[in-house]
Amino acid sequence: MIIKLKQIFILAAIIFNYTVTWSQTPNNLIIISIDGFRSNFYMEEQWPTPHIKDLASNGVYSKGVNGIFPTVTYPSHTTLITGVGPDKHGIYYNTEIAENGESGKWIYDFSQIKSQTLWQVAKEKGLKTASVSWPISVNAPYIDYNIPEIWSFTNPMDRRGATDKYATPSGLFQEVVENATGKMNVNDYNLSSLSMDQNLARIAAYILRKYKPNVLTIHLPNTDGAQHKNGRLGIEVQKAIAGADQAVGTIIDALKKADLFKKTNIIITGDHGFMTVHTSIAPNLWLKEMNVHNKAFFFSTGGSAFLHLKDANDKKTLNKILNKLHSLPYGLQKMFKIINREQMTLRGADPRAVLALSATNGYCFTNEKTGELLNKKIGGKHGQYPDNELIQTGFVAFGPNFQKGLLFNQLQLEDIAPLAAHLLGTLLNDSKGIIYNSMLVK
Repeated sequence: MIIKLKQIFILAAIIFNYTVTWSQTPNNLIIISIDGFRSNFYMEEQWPTPHIKDLASNGVYSKGVNGIFPTVTYPSHTTLITGVGPDKHGIYYNTEIAENGESGKWIYDFSQIKSQTLWQVAKEKGLKTASVSWPISVNAPYIDYNIPEIWSFTNPMDRRGATDKYATPSGLFQEVVENATGKMNVNDYNLSSLSMDQNLARIAAYILRKYKPNVLTIHLPNTDGAQHKNGRLGIEVQKAIAGADQAVGTIIDALKKADLFKKTNIIITGDHGFMTVHTSIAPNLWLKEMNVHNKAFFFSTGGSAFLHLKDANDKKTLNKILNKLHSLPYGLQKMFKIINREQMTLRGADPRAVLALSATNGYCFTNEKTGELLNKKIGGKHGQYPDNELIQTGFVAFGPNFQKGLLFNQLQLEDIAPLAAHLLGTLLNDSKGIIYNSMLVK
């Protein structure tokens, strides 16, 4: 009798431990970043996004996500996987700043990120990781299956050779071309064609079905390009977001075929919104007019311009520039807002810059040092200070851990990475983002 009771207790303990372990095993996670994603793409009927709208109506969706500063792609995507601003993760702009104040080399190598990433904490938990076309993921040691965002520096339109070179494990890009996309010409795999998003989705779908990673991140870029050319509205923007929506559908289909859909959380978000522009401003001409262009320069990100001093302690030059900005005709002053150092720090901006200008709706900045102050500019821009709803990105979350049909007010971009880590049963130590438990199933 005693032996039988002992056996029962042992069996009960085994069942209990199995149950606890099973219940603590996190569901899988996919983060889909649609470049230039906006909340009205899933909240307004005019936009052709049935897959995204279906996920939103059966999950959690937000009125908007406030970005970091500047609201541009590479700093924002680094915030999406670290949960901290540029001042902490070290990616201040899309490119480095050259000695002459112009845009320098694009930032692409993972070693340049100074903060802990979602991929890292997932690997430390023993999870399998994958990524497709995520900015600054080249040479990332924590991604098991990595198709990074990279291109030829001699022929930037051709991404195939560079992607093949830096994909991990070696030969992965050739594998996905053979099994997922088929042979691709130059324009099948760059931003010139809507086929880019479709091919990236096919690659992600293949990796999901064959390797079944616990977490996958993917960046879809075409909606950004369409809005740069056309602004916020128009048929080309509708085509691009429809293409991104179809890419989401391809990924969902792969999850279902791999029997992963019911145990996968999906987060769809982005990096920034857009403002339609008609006029560009060249603020470096003001510095030239004041004869301080050898002491300072404005560095443009499109929707904003950051003032850098050659001598960070040169208060005399800074005050002279401020006086100039405040004395401009009202017609010029209304084209931008001055963002002080305190406001910049609040949104994680480059600590080396002493102030910034943020363009109001309809305007943008250039790095030009000659020519006219104001010029005609057609299309859309981003980069502005994140205090305007037009520059917000979106957020849709669906899956076993999310509530159904919940409209959330607003998030900060820093909130997404710690939420993702939480869903994976881990955490990002550096992040100060908020995890909103009200989104989650208790």
